[in-house]
Order: sequence, then structure tokens, then C-alpha cells
Amino acid sequence: MSKKIVYLISGANRGIGYGLALAIAARPNTIVFAGARNPAAQTLTDLAAKYPNVHPIKLTSADKPDNEAAIAQIGKIAGQLDVIIASAGSLHLPPYRIPSRPARDDALPAFHEHFEVNTLGPVVLFQAAHTLLLASPTGAPVFAVISSIISSMGRFLSISATPYGMSKAAVNFLVKTLDAEHPSLVTMAIEPGWVATDMGNVGAAANGLGLSQAPVTIEESVTGIMSRIDGATKEKSSGKFWNFRVGQGKPWEFDAEEIPW
Repeated sequence: MSKKIVYLISGANRGIGYGLALAIAARPNTIVFAGARNPAAQTLTDLAAKYPNVHPIKLTSADKPDNEAAIAQIGKIAGQLDVIIASAGSLHLPPYRIPSRPARDDALPAFHEHFEVNTLGPVVLFQAAHTLLLASPTGAPVFAVISSIISSMGRFLSISATPYGMSKAAVNFLVKTLDAEHPSLVTMAIEPGWVATDMGNVGAAANGLGLSQAPVTIEESVTGIMSRIDGATKEKSSGKFWNFRVGQGKPWEFDAEEIPW
């Protein structure tokens, strides 16, 4: 029988995070710790009722005591941690428009909020989890961050999302740093696609492309994300910014396996 694989997913109560938790829970020999600020959320309660291998756990972005308590609980219940998917994210946009809103008009609190969740959240999570994660019996633990193509400076896209893009570019630097610092750790940033979540649907109807909602389903995104994580190795996968899938010719897609940093 295959050995168990233990996953921790942040932001697992909704959107991509919930989709990941649901898909992984259905796999054999997995244990899923579904992290959220409110682990009693109905989505997680229902998920745990359906799958006994799912454990909702309190996990607040960038809260050090909260993250440390969550990791201690994982160690007590599962005794190991093999894959972390940092999916929790924050995106608050002004009314969507192209050309973009000038950065000079973005309020300073917007930068604080985005960096708190999107950048410091994964930093604090890794700092809390690194001892247990690096001891993974797989020998190739994974730390994956759900990033965004909006953060790419090699394929710069000028839209009304400067605080968000900057915070994701900063967490991408964390991915590269952790890859360099830890010989056994597989790290990656993943572009999940323009997904039909609450965040992804912001402005979809107003972008001039004739869309009523974001064009990628959660299921499609999850399938692509897991295709990057499953079987990932240090040599072929680590320290890279992966596209969830190669684009299919749509104007909002990127036609390559990797996103330029």
C-alpha cells in the first residue's frame, strides 16, 4: 500500500483552496489539513463530514502564534507534513479599468493588506512549518505558493492591481530564496489561471473581452496546479514559476509552461 501523504492548504474554506482540499481529499492515502481563519466554516464542516481524512484547522495569514499552533496540531495528529500549498490570498481592486489606475492613487493601507496576506502569510507559514516539513519521509517536501501572472515583470501587464502584483512578486522572491537555501525542498510559484472565484470574477464583465465571469473553472485550475505538484522533483520543478497549463490561444492566457519572473 502506498505511504500516506500529508497536505496543508491555506485558504481552504473557499475558492481555489477549497477546490484543492476537495480534490486531494478524494485521493487514497492522503491526510488534508484545511487551513482557514474560521475552521468551523460550513464548507469545511461539510468536507470533513464527507472525508474523514480532512482536518479543518485554524490558520490565520501572518499570525505567528496561530501558525505555530496549527503546525503543532499537525505534528500531533499526523506526525509528518509533506506538502504545503499556500493558497490564501487577498485581492481588492478599485473599479476595474484598462488602462490602469495609476499607482499614485492606491491608498497605502491597500499595500499593507496585500503584503500582510500574500507575502508575509507564506513567510510566517514556512517559518512555523519548516522543521516538520523538512523532516518529511518523502525526502522531497513541497512548498508551493499560488501566485499570479500579474506579478510577472517579464510579461508585464498594466492593470489596476499594483498592491496585489507587488505582493505576489515579493512572495515569488521567497520561492527562489527557499529553493536556494534548502537542498531537499521543492519550492514553486504557480499561476492558477484566471479562475471563476469571487476574486477572479472581479471585473470580468467589464474587461472588454465579452466575459460574464472568469474563464477558468476551479476544477480546471486545480487539475493544472496538481499537475505541477504531483511528482515534483528538486531537479525539474524547484525554484520555478509554473503556469497551471499551457495557454489555449485565448488573449488572456500565456502560451508557455513557465511564467517569466
